[in-house]
Amino acid sequence: MSSSLDSSTGPAQDEPVGDAPFRRLAWRMLLAAMFCYLFFYTGRQAFGFAIPGIQAEFGWTKTTTGTISGIALWSYAIGQMVNGNLADKFGGRRLMALGAILSTTFCILASFMHSFLGMALALGANGFVQAMGWAAGGRVISNWWSHRERGKSFGFYTLAAGCSSVLVYVTSTLTVNAFGKDGWQWLFRLPVLLMLLGGVVFFVLARDTPRDAGITPPRSFTHDKEEVAYQAATGSTSMQRYRTVLGIPRIWLTGVSIGFQNAARYGLLVWVPVYFLGDKWKDTDNAIWITVALPVGMAVGALANGQVSDRLFGSRRDRPIMVFTLLGAASSLLMWVLQPGIGLGIVLLFLCGFFVYGPQSSFWALCPDLAGKLMAGTATGVVNFFAYLFAGAAEPIIGHIMESNGGDAGLIFPIVAVSCTASALVASTIRR
Repeated sequence: MSSSLDSSTGPAQDEPVGDAPFRRLAWRMLLAAMFCYLFFYTGRQAFGFAIPGIQAEFGWTKTTTGTISGIALWSYAIGQMVNGNLADKFGGRRLMALGAILSTTFCILASFMHSFLGMALALGANGFVQAMGWAAGGRVISNWWSHRERGKSFGFYTLAAGCSSVLVYVTSTLTVNAFGKDGWQWLFRLPVLLMLLGGVVFFVLARDTPRDAGITPPRSFTHDKEEVAYQAATGSTSMQRYRTVLGIPRIWLTGVSIGFQNAARYGLLVWVPVYFLGDKWKDTDNAIWITVALPVGMAVGALANGQVSDRLFGSRRDRPIMVFTLLGAASSLLMWVLQPGIGLGIVLLFLCGFFVYGPQSSFWALCPDLAGKLMAGTATGVVNFFAYLFAGAAEPIIGHIMESNGGDAGLIFPIVAVSCTASALVASTIRR
């Protein structure tokens, strides 16, 4: 078995492997994708920690920094539309590894920029290559896990993304403590080296399909009715894949729903550090560590939502999306109304992260559910395009609202509540 797996180009064995060996390989591919994506956000989510230092050095307003954040997110959205299809065409293994390498390069380049245009271009380019990660990894996972366990597998994958946010918050907090707000450049130079490591490890360990691993899947996998239907529904060219995916009405509904959800998610990720680094908290020792509760909640929520969708709702995705987003709206409103201290603030931030981010597990499981595993990359890219189109549009608006209200970063919480409610309303029409 090990010798055949070392060859990524040889023909698959004629005799199917047993369920146990195949399951071990499926877990290996999932864990490899999780390990790589565990570090991917170091190339994208440290900007919120850099905003106070950038504003102090260049005199930029929240509207300006929100615009840069929006440009990066829009570039990521465009990249999703392009790179998801490329993952279906060329395979997720190479694309994800390449994205890690290029993103590390552009992040380091951004740290040397001193103008709005320079930083916008560097972070915009970084956003595009960052989009080589998620759909590519999801494409690999879809090839190794059946419909019946897709909520679980994507729940673990999304858990890695949530843990990546935890890692960003921890490494960014350590960097801010070590270099101060004025050392914002190091936020783009040091943590991203972990992403480079993750990309290399993924390229070495992962294989796109069982055939690339030199095996034939067991009959329990290939005879799954959903899998047989997916095999018959695929298109062979890029345009066929786009036409097929965009011709599914529920893909559009999923895109709009995750768009509102992702606007809420990025609103929290970008502006919560600004809130806790602001005037209200600046005299509180290590107050910034409170913010780590947010991505911890996101990580746990992602794993929980994936299990809930499979076990409690029979692999139906719309209901856990609705429940979690509505509870996320409630948690955000409590954060705004109560304006809690450190203890209660940690609890409420955890709940905000848990319920706002958790539904992503169900959203990503929906992509191969609706479009089939052979077009999972294209479907994931299209849906993620909507996600970041909305998030990118929201960032400058959020920055302007705060600027128009005395720079009050606490307004992020009612904004998140409105966005989560809109996501739940649209999700109620998906019914999958």
